[in-house]
Amino acid sequence: MDLSIRFENAPGLPENKGPVTVGWFLNSQKNGVIYFPPERYRGAEKNREHAKSASRCPAVINMESRYFVFRAPFDLNLQFIRDKDGKPGLKNLNGDMSPVRANKLGQVLHIANEREWRHPNVPTVQLSLPYVLIADEPVYATQLAPFMDYQKDPWPGTIFGGRFPIHTWPRPLMWAFEWHDTSKPLKINRGDPLFYVQFETISPDRSFVLTEAEVTPELTDYVDFVSGAVSYVNQTFSLFERAEEVRPDTLVKPIRRKK
Repeated sequence: MDLSIRFENAPGLPENKGPVTVGWFLNSQKNGVIYFPPERYRGAEKNREHAKSASRCPAVINMESRYFVFRAPFDLNLQFIRDKDGKPGLKNLNGDMSPVRANKLGQVLHIANEREWRHPNVPTVQLSLPYVLIADEPVYATQLAPFMDYQKDPWPGTIFGGRFPIHTWPRPLMWAFEWHDTSKPLKINRGDPLFYVQFETISPDRSFVLTEAEVTPELTDYVDFVSGAVSYVNQTFSLFERAEEVRPDTLVKPIRRKK
């Protein structure tokens, strides 16, 4: 059985023209003020004074405009450790100077079970985030490392993201890091780019607009309907068609902020 969902297999979601509206919201308002709104990558605007500058290149502008930046909500300065029994753990190198209380950090940051690591001796660190992406037409989101932002202190590993359809499968994003060189600390400052998200739709020529969405009762019910499935089944992609059957026609209702 084909477990994938293709763009053309999205009943009730016709192809449109013009920019694609993608909504984002926080699935929890607790401590929500610390989370930066996602923003479009602006690298192409850094130097436009010279006619031959890469910042004026249409190909560069077109590519960079399709990435959106999600920033770190707080400082991380971590060391990988093992206790006397060999169990993996994390040490906060900022100690008493850390702006984040240890019990609060432990609620959102943890090391995955060692049996679930993709590579032997390469720990997987997971940071739970409250961001949820939604769309009212076929849109896939791909989570990527922030490869266009220079890091003075390179991370001692790599992140792995994923690609999934946000029009049928809205779920909170997670930052997953594979710590290849555990002799070096993992240091990220609040406001640093944590990852990018790139969107795809039926037409490759359409642009995207990212807007904060109102958390309506219909949206809450639908997110609850699909959330947590990964804890119970392995092949969650097989559930996309079932999710489409109960999906409301409209999920994205942009919030109108006071100016």
